[in-house]
Amino acid sequence: MATKHSHSHLGREHSDHDHGDGARSSHQALVWALVVTGGMALVEGIGAFWSGSLALLSDAGHMATDAAALGLALFASRIARRPPTGRASYGYVRAEVLAAFVNALALLALVVFITVEAVRRLLQPAPVAGAAVLTIAIAGLLANLASAWILSRASQSMNTRGALLHVLSDVLGSVAAIIAGAVIVATDWTPIDPILSIVVSLLILRATWRLLAQSTGVLMEGVPRHLDYDAIGRALSRVDGIVEVHDLHVWQMGPDSVALSAHLALADGAQWPSILARTQRVLFEKYGIGHVTLQPAWPPPAPFGDRRVIPISSNDERR
Repeated sequence: MATKHSHSHLGREHSDHDHGDGARSSHQALVWALVVTGGMALVEGIGAFWSGSLALLSDAGHMATDAAALGLALFASRIARRPPTGRASYGYVRAEVLAAFVNALALLALVVFITVEAVRRLLQPAPVAGAAVLTIAIAGLLANLASAWILSRASQSMNTRGALLHVLSDVLGSVAAIIAGAVIVATDWTPIDPILSIVVSLLILRATWRLLAQSTGVLMEGVPRHLDYDAIGRALSRVDGIVEVHDLHVWQMGPDSVALSAHLALADGAQWPSILARTQRVLFEKYGIGHVTLQPAWPPPAPFGDRRVIPISSNDERR
């Protein structure tokens, strides 16, 4: 059986150019978002301790976690731009996925902390300075909206989506703090503060779980959620000249790059160049997969004529 490996990066020049522009865009957005979020986290933290508001403290905690998350995302975006090396043949694009995974874990920990503290506040109510909460929360909301706008305009890799999710969770936290402050100013009913903190935590939990599942899927080299593994196998088997598809693997190398490898059984090995071209075109145009490694195999040619081995006698040798 004859075998030959074929490896291709269809459309790579275009994608590399786009990825470079997108990486610069993401980097600049993360820097600005970090400056805005980090500064506001400090202001809200001081205001939370002064006013005694759990809602404001949870929002300050969100923003402080966001600042750390943005710093991690910024570091990961730098690492991801490094070219492949002999020790990292795929490059460092998964650094962004790791950052998203760590950010999701940090958000889960924050949700647990806020929920536990909110329950404690419900059991043991504490005084809250409603007017201070309202004023600081409005400023926090404006800062969060500015950060979210900056990140939404950047290239949406998994890394920047994770950072954007952090900031959007802060928007919810700021809105909850504003409502809590307004209710306390109007009615002096302080339980609204921990109650809204729990509501916001539950809303954040749902989005965080999705990010955690997505980043875990990439790290486990699972089939990307937007692709149908069986449909890809059927599409390959329908290419003229391919008899059978086996050992098919589809995985996500990084936030924006998908790879595929497969063994293809062919009816005629002489047709491999044209089959390869058709296969690459199908995978790229229909599924957006440009990083393809294929190994063809075909039956050896049938024997021609009589190939039996005839022993030579000693008399024949002497002649």
